Amino acid sequence: MTDEDKQLQAAEVENLAAGHGGLSQKEIDELIASSDTGARSPTGFAGATILVVALAWSLFQLWIASPLPFILGWGIFNDTAARSFHLAFALFLAFAAYPAARTKVELVLGVGVPVLLTVLFIYGASDDSTIWWIPLIGLAVVAAVVLGSPKDYIPFWEWGLAIAGAAAALYVYFFYDSIAQRVGAPIQQDFVIAVIGLLVLLEATRRALGPALMVVATVFLTYTFLGPMMPSIIAHKGNSLSEVVNHQWITTEGVFGIALGVSTSFVFLFVLFGSLLDKAGAGNYFIQVAFSLMGHMRGGPAKAAVVSSAMTGLISGSSIANVVTTGTFTIPLMKRVGFSSEKAGAVEVASSVNGQIMPPVMGAAAFLMVEYVGIPYFDVVKHAFLPAVISYIALVYIVHLEAMKAGMEGLPRPVEPKPWVAWLLSLTFTIAAVCALSFTVYYGMGWIRPAFPETAGYIIFALLVAAYVGLLWIASREADLHMEDPNAPVTRLPIPGPTIRAGLHYLLPVVVLVWALMVDRLSPGLSAFWAAAFMIFILLTQRPLMAMLRGTGNLGAATRMGGMDLLDGLIAGARNMIGIGIATATAGIIVGAVSQTGVGSALANVVEVLSGGNILAILFLTAILSLILGMGLPTTANYIVVSALLAPVIVTLGQQNGLIVPLIAVHLFVFYFGIMADVTPPVGLASFAAAAVSGGDPIRTGVVAFFYSLRTAALPFLFIFNTDLLLINVGWGQGIFVFVVATVAMLLFAAATQGWFLARNRIHESVLLLLIAFTLFRPGFWMDMVAPPWDDLPPAQIEEAFMAASPGEQMRLRIDGLNAIGDPVSFTALLPVPAGETGAERIAAAGIELMQDGERVMIDNVEFGGVAQEAGLDWDQEIVLVRAPAEQPSKYWMFIPALLVLALIVWMQRRRAQPQMAVA
Repeated sequence: MTDEDKQLQAAEVENLAAGHGGLSQKEIDELIASSDTGARSPTGFAGATILVVALAWSLFQLWIASPLPFILGWGIFNDTAARSFHLAFALFLAFAAYPAARTKVELVLGVGVPVLLTVLFIYGASDDSTIWWIPLIGLAVVAAVVLGSPKDYIPFWEWGLAIAGAAAALYVYFFYDSIAQRVGAPIQQDFVIAVIGLLVLLEATRRALGPALMVVATVFLTYTFLGPMMPSIIAHKGNSLSEVVNHQWITTEGVFGIALGVSTSFVFLFVLFGSLLDKAGAGNYFIQVAFSLMGHMRGGPAKAAVVSSAMTGLISGSSIANVVTTGTFTIPLMKRVGFSSEKAGAVEVASSVNGQIMPPVMGAAAFLMVEYVGIPYFDVVKHAFLPAVISYIALVYIVHLEAMKAGMEGLPRPVEPKPWVAWLLSLTFTIAAVCALSFTVYYGMGWIRPAFPETAGYIIFALLVAAYVGLLWIASREADLHMEDPNAPVTRLPIPGPTIRAGLHYLLPVVVLVWALMVDRLSPGLSAFWAAAFMIFILLTQRPLMAMLRGTGNLGAATRMGGMDLLDGLIAGARNMIGIGIATATAGIIVGAVSQTGVGSALANVVEVLSGGNILAILFLTAILSLILGMGLPTTANYIVVSALLAPVIVTLGQQNGLIVPLIAVHLFVFYFGIMADVTPPVGLASFAAAAVSGGDPIRTGVVAFFYSLRTAALPFLFIFNTDLLLINVGWGQGIFVFVVATVAMLLFAAATQGWFLARNRIHESVLLLLIAFTLFRPGFWMDMVAPPWDDLPPAQIEEAFMAASPGEQMRLRIDGLNAIGDPVSFTALLPVPAGETGAERIAAAGIELMQDGERVMIDNVEFGGVAQEAGLDWDQEIVLVRAPAEQPSKYWMFIPALLVLALIVWMQRRRAQPQMAVA
């Protein structure tokens, strides 16, 4: 815990002692700023510079995302140039907005890392006589760290680091042509700029994100230089300074690689959109709606915390900001209805961190997955949606169980509820109205585009404006709910109807975003641009139109306030992006080191040795490594690191041991465990933030949050073995069935781990509930024991196996051969059976030619670009086993014994349950 965190926690304890729950507004602002936007807020020229540069960054990103450069034929930037400016803005603002921390650990690392890298750079350039400048650069960075910096002004050495970092980033843009002519042969000028850039970038990382990512990147740079000195299992030839400079800074393999490109093209616009939406009042609207709908239930504030965090997580890229923003409301109210400080903080942590797995943004990782997995954005959202929703439903249920155990009640209802018949009719009418509206909009839009191809955009915008004005008119009819102050104490629950109607216009930009992404299938960057453009329109017009509709007058003041809201949103969006921009650039160092050294295959060897080839052991080790690597990292950098290092491990070792998993499942697996690091002690940053708000112990908060998050930790193991959960090759009907069954299974898992179902569990009941949940998730596990899904055949019978299989079925071939560097390798290939009259024709249609020598079957040739080559087959490999699909009863028969056991548990617990424990 940093000194600042300790001060905030001490202040909270003082507040509680004085009878005031929660942090003060100033302390909350400082906590958010220290983690997301930068804790320094100087006045005068320095303050104005930060604001102007942040505003310029937002306008630059909007410009390059818009169609305007191509319409005007001016201001067009290629990918490398855009990344260069993106990093320049981030580095400049990192030193301007984040002071150098003065804790002992950070000071030691701030001095030690530049010194270590200076030594490594000199070692790597030992064959170059002109290296005298390297110690000077390292000394300058060390001096700036030692001198430190205050929060209220920017000293000259901080200006020097900010300008040096921006200049090093812009070097790639201004010298683009000359660099392109000497690819792979850096000159002295390249050396100087790259050394400055790497040292300054790592110092900016320490300031903006803490020491964790800086240390990880430094370890990988050290490994790059000192490869020959490493243990034999991970040793490599080592790289010179020339190779590192070229790979990490001059080309797009390292710092300016895919990660920074995604941050430039997509992530900034989504963060900006979320900032503008929040500035308009939508963030507080989501919280108020959740409270109005769920606050009266058992443990209602905690359930509202889960729902509001889910809605905020839709547009948020930071779990810590989510914790502090929604926790300001939710944590004091949870404590009021009976939750302890630690449990209140833990509920907020679990729900806020889960916001990072919720599409469409997923903490910006969704856009990285598009690049790394190579599938459309729509598919990423489709595959990630079901586990995220199931996880949130289970968390609401966990909160309900906690409330049941403690006998809690909800907050008083603001109005008496309708009779259930009237409520049911109202719900039915609402659903019918929404469906009718959706049907009209979808097919109406589909009619407009072909009918008016040239003016469709203007017509759609006019319809959106009409809908916006109509919803704003509805909002103006409601009483002022004071929703613009998110930190105001909530003394009673808002009335659901007026609360929902008061902000329906906030949903329009979200509709625009989802429509552009899901229906029009525009790129994520262009979709976010149009959504942000509509948000800009709303910010400029919301206050004046509301003043007109309510007849309050003073349009000039309302217009000025709308303009100020827009400026604040643009500046806040840029400041929120500082950490993400720095994180993606620094994570690029790690990705570059992985590609330059081949450490990924070495790590696979380590995991294979430790696991002994056992599939579950491989997955557990990978999960633990993901947790360790994710400690202290923001979501975006977290995913880049774990996906670059550990996703290939699961793919490689899984294939070698008979587990063939879609790549998206593997990436989601490591992503889920990476973000669990935000929860898990001792470095769970979100847990520290929640404890600072609740006044609870941060370690105990993290431990409780970890147990609440066990459902999130279980899901990745389940969808690795049951890809139906990711809606892979699943139709609508089966998808609904999978959702219902998986939700029930996850609720039973939560009941087992929380020790309470209808009454307090006995040990055998918890064990049985876990077995029932597992059976519902993976019925095929038990069915495979009863009736194996594969017939193991000798390779000499491969033609008969292909002939007996139906076209489209998957044939599994166990292959022995050599890998790309000549080492023996054994793996399982999944080969779809093509159509053909005979087994030989089907094998030929798959793109392979076989050569049989007695009982041995060798691959003699593989067709280039064919199905066999895509499956990983190559010439001179040997087929050692053929696994043909076998007839098997439906795996869902296993639900019958599971449901019978569940009925028995329900019967036993209902006999013990007390009347007051009935479900609220």
